[in-house]
Amino acid sequence: MKETNIEELIIQLQKGSELALSQLYDLYGGSLYGLILKIVNDEELAQDILQDCFVNIWKKANTYSSSKGSFFTWMLNICRNKSIDEIRKIERTRTGKDNLQREDVYSNTGTETNISAIGLEDHIARLSEDQQLILKYIYFKGYTQQEVSDELKIPLGTVKTRARSAVQELREIFVSILLLWIARNI
Repeated sequence: MKETNIEELIIQLQKGSELALSQLYDLYGGSLYGLILKIVNDEELAQDILQDCFVNIWKKANTYSSSKGSFFTWMLNICRNKSIDEIRKIERTRTGKDNLQREDVYSNTGTETNISAIGLEDHIARLSEDQQLILKYIYFKGYTQQEVSDELKIPLGTVKTRARSAVQELREIFVSILLLWIARNI
């Protein structure tokens, strides 16, 4: 079986290839679904959001730039943002609730998800407890940095610094893993 060339798939997707979109879905759909499910904690909603996200990936493929990060990270951000938007939309439409509670999507939902396939949870566990907490609120609960600052009663600058350093550490971990993978497959 021929190994998939991601860069070529991205180029083909940007040219409008439905086959490239289908191949990207086959490669990444499971991991992206896992992330979405962690955020929304509803399988049917997660499937709908994944579908919407791939439509957005299709429409916005030309906005992707490798200088800003990997294609997978770009897709993760689309899925994360769409999931958080859907949660907020649902919260806004609920009636009779003045103080909306957010569910902790970081906790185990009892559903096997494919996000573990990329080892994200294991790598987050390597970070300091402060960094883990910030990532939990921002990326898994959908809080803004200001909301985290208010919730945890810590300065906004501290939240920003911890988030930035956590993401940088994760980036370094994933770059190391990628380099090892490349070295083994050359």
